[in-house]
Amino acid sequence: MKKNTIQFILSSTVLLLALSACKSVNTPITVTGLAHERQPLSNAQVTLIDASGKQLKAKTNALGIYTISTNELTLPILASVVSQGKAEDCANNSRLRPICLAALVNNIPDNKNLVANINPLTDRVVSDIAIGKKFIGPQQWVDSNVVGAVDTQSIKQALASMRDGFSAALTTAGVINVAEFDPATFAMTDTTPVTEIFSLLHHNRNYDNNSGSTGHTSLTDFSFRPITGLMPNGAYEAFDLQRARDEHRKVNDAKTRIFIVGDSTSAVYEQLRYPRMGWGQAFAAQFKPDSGIEVIVGSRAGRSSRDFYNGRWFAQMDYLIQAGDYVFINHGHNDQNCDSNKALRGLADVKNLCTYPNSTAGKPQFPPDHPELSFQHSLERYIKIAQERGAHPVIFTPTARIKNAKGEQTTPVVHTHLTRQNADNGYLFTGDYSETIKTIAQLHKLPLIDLETASISFANKVGEPGWRNYWLVIDPAINPFYANNAAGSTQAPDGTHFQKNGAEAMAELVAEAIKKNTDLTALHPYLN
Repeated sequence: MKKNTIQFILSSTVLLLALSACKSVNTPITVTGLAHERQPLSNAQVTLIDASGKQLKAKTNALGIYTISTNELTLPILASVVSQGKAEDCANNSRLRPICLAALVNNIPDNKNLVANINPLTDRVVSDIAIGKKFIGPQQWVDSNVVGAVDTQSIKQALASMRDGFSAALTTAGVINVAEFDPATFAMTDTTPVTEIFSLLHHNRNYDNNSGSTGHTSLTDFSFRPITGLMPNGAYEAFDLQRARDEHRKVNDAKTRIFIVGDSTSAVYEQLRYPRMGWGQAFAAQFKPDSGIEVIVGSRAGRSSRDFYNGRWFAQMDYLIQAGDYVFINHGHNDQNCDSNKALRGLADVKNLCTYPNSTAGKPQFPPDHPELSFQHSLERYIKIAQERGAHPVIFTPTARIKNAKGEQTTPVVHTHLTRQNADNGYLFTGDYSETIKTIAQLHKLPLIDLETASISFANKVGEPGWRNYWLVIDPAINPFYANNAAGSTQAPDGTHFQKNGAEAMAELVAEAIKKNTDLTALHPYLN
């Protein structure tokens, strides 16, 4: 990447000063832009929708650049790009989703050469505006094929939030006037220094539980710290470009990398929710400082083994996996979402999240012609990918939930990673997820970390009320995020997720299990 300072050409003043009324331009105009996610999106489909409903389409070239010429446009313009798939799958989560991003442009410069870039920052800006327009996320706005009226204040606020989160990084990347920076309209190519920011971000779209569709835009840094995550719009947590550069270099230079593929129990969380932490977030501290091992925690809250792949969360780390690395597979909590009669979200759960455990005979269970709904088959996808790369898959049982035999949130804790048929006959198949994991480990001769058994023992050792110092039970006086009976507060204890003490305790349990596992002796010298 070039490091010299570049004066960007900005063309969005009107965007911030007036209500976005429809404005027609009836003279020839050229629209050009760069479509870029982690890298330039080559041979991708770009669509422009103007305020009159007119649609224009183009393909990007090998550098991610597209050009469209037209004789008439009505502002504002909603631009979108689709790469590695079909546009109709951008809101889908039941099969591998394409890369999909959007941008909004509301001003045409005097020279009639309109810049309309599409990238992770423009997608979050559009996401914020879409939420204000009562869409679930940016894709629903794009799919409506109607731009509609866009309130100038909502555009101004979305851009201001983005600039606040990226101001230091933009300055480092050479943007002179950050206060006027618009990622959709600055002049850029694939070698412009600001594209380095995109290359060190993870962009995706969240999952809407009730509809099963894609939701608001999510941005995390290179090490998966949320920049935008929990909230559908509003304030960002600052992106540190230099830290991302350093962490990218460390991962590339590492002797060995450990990738954690999992859910909320191992994920990285934003400061907004501190001291909530996943055990993966605490795991790197289990290794000696000079170990040469880097831990990459790509786990994502709410995801099952199936939609972690289909929703492109795995794609955010997939390209980094090399021979000799380790892939820790830690799913099972959310795969249990298979009750089709569950209120509000049951059908969406089965369509997108559910995988069925093996039968009592240890055989995969799935509906006819849908082997992807087998928990075993879903986990085997990660095993296959890891082994094809020459990496070592390691399979985990999930962490314990604080539930006793009566289903009460207290000790003694028992095994709960299983499903039983209910009165509504909501489950097509039932069974035991932890036993399925053990079967897979035996079948494929993989190292097994039985984290459920270890965490059950830990919970029962600390007992009641001791578990509340490890699982997510936070006094609002520590963090006001947990006020008003929020989940994970002292008023509404969360017996699934962890606070800092618990994340560190689970990470220690994992490290101890590795030390006892003769299939993982290569890691033993590097642990504390």
